[in-house]
Amino acid sequence: MRTNSFDRTFHLLRTTTRGPVRRLRELLPTRDDLIATRRNPRQDLLAGLTVAIVALPLALAFGVASGLGAQAGLATAVIAGVLAAVFGGSSIQVSGPTGAMTVVLIPVVDAHGATGVLMVGFLAGLVLIGLALARLGRFVRYLPVSVIEGFTAGIAVVISLQQIPSALGVTGASDDRVWSVAADAVRRFVAEPHPAPLLVALGVMALMLTGARWHPRVPFSLIGIAIATAVGRVSDLDLITLGHLPATLPAPSLGFIDLGAVSVLATAALAIAALAALESLLCATVADAMTVNERHDPDRELFGQGLANIVVPMFGGIPATAAIARTAVNVRAGATSRLAAVSHALVLLLLVFVAAPLVSAIPLAALAGVLFATCVRMVEASSLIALVRSTRSDALIVCLTFAVTVALDLVTAVGVGVAVAILLALRSVARSARIDEVELDGGDHSDEERALLAEHVVAYRIDGPLFFAAAHRLLLELPDLVEVHVVILRMSHVTTLDATGAHVLDDTITRLERRGIAVLLSGLAPAHEKILTSLGVGGRLRAAGRIIPDTPSAINAARELLADPPAPRGTQRHVLN
Repeated sequence: MRTNSFDRTFHLLRTTTRGPVRRLRELLPTRDDLIATRRNPRQDLLAGLTVAIVALPLALAFGVASGLGAQAGLATAVIAGVLAAVFGGSSIQVSGPTGAMTVVLIPVVDAHGATGVLMVGFLAGLVLIGLALARLGRFVRYLPVSVIEGFTAGIAVVISLQQIPSALGVTGASDDRVWSVAADAVRRFVAEPHPAPLLVALGVMALMLTGARWHPRVPFSLIGIAIATAVGRVSDLDLITLGHLPATLPAPSLGFIDLGAVSVLATAALAIAALAALESLLCATVADAMTVNERHDPDRELFGQGLANIVVPMFGGIPATAAIARTAVNVRAGATSRLAAVSHALVLLLLVFVAAPLVSAIPLAALAGVLFATCVRMVEASSLIALVRSTRSDALIVCLTFAVTVALDLVTAVGVGVAVAILLALRSVARSARIDEVELDGGDHSDEERALLAEHVVAYRIDGPLFFAAAHRLLLELPDLVEVHVVILRMSHVTTLDATGAHVLDDTITRLERRGIAVLLSGLAPAHEKILTSLGVGGRLRAAGRIIPDTPSAINAARELLADPPAPRGTQRHVLN
């Protein structure tokens, strides 16, 4: 008996854990990922090197902006860069610290300090893995292309605005919004112009844009940075450089974990997880659009970002997400596999230990030029213009999402864009619903019966959805019926019926019955009748014989009703409470 009991328990445990284990295996790297890294390793390594040069100052800057210091940003770029590349759902995406994330982290630093940020990042990682296991990543695929295009164009402008101080050689420009920072930098530049940084930025950008047309596979960004660095070192140009770099990464530690703070930090963790998921999946979608054969796995991308955010705090890093600018650089540099993103992280680590003096001499203006060129390439002007010209709704969504991204932030922009898209889609669907009077087919009736039907019976066919956005407008189109004893509502073409539609239909039937007009429903789908019955309408109509399978049967039922003396006008046959 004990053996049988043990066997049953073991079988139960194996059965209940089989599903999650199988799901976890689906999210892990495959052999195809390894094979892909062997196809063009030289090109991937060059792309990784190019991205690393661009990512280094961004990692340091975002680390400082988060309040945890440059070392935290560098640790995030290295650790998250490797883990998200290996375990993520996109082969060409680059992850690390981002500007949007630092904005969310600043209140956490003020309220809970550095330890709170590490704890929040760890919790956000757990949330992301839970989303991946629940297969929720695929819902981002339902985002309208107009929202994605507006978001991408807005991000390109935001990144460009962020680089204006570096391109103008201005330091100390600060404000709450990037456009305010850019405007402040322009004012300072006009007051005390220093043309050298601007010439360097424009020169690097021009080299990248023109060189890409001549030979797309040559890393002109790296060439431009090298030239700018060499010119800056051998001349007396007034160029601001990166400066001193941290020498090592922090040792791994779990000292930040505080289970007692989970309830306090849960809200912030959910917000950061939502931002990481949204930014990473949108970035992956943009990366897919920039390539031909790339298609990301959204659930696996959430899993990779979740794993990265669990490990990064152990090295003192800040929460990470996919970075559109670095991903765009990676794609344009010719990346074909995950090797590019992994190598970018390893190059960052190598630069810290080996080439810190050389890297510290890179002019910020040269990096600004790289990002300017990247932003130009991020936006496909022809497709954006075509989308704006397609429909007024798409034009509105693109412009609105773009404006909110630049003026506020990307999370708000996506929320506003999706909300407006849903409202416009509902309006469009509601307008597609129609109610038309149709001719009655007398069938085998006598001429006298046909005349009676034509005189006292009308039939209306309802096409499309009968739901909250259309029901009131649709059923109010019923004219003021005179000398009509029976109304047939043909419901076979109703595609959708919700509670609001059912209530409005009930109200319409009740008003007609109060006037002594019998209402017959023909072709009512079982699912729609179930909704009516749950609201107390379907059962009453079914009991009265007013729900008819088809229109010919409804005409016969109308003929039978006409054979009885019609109820006086104003008689209330049945009123629903």
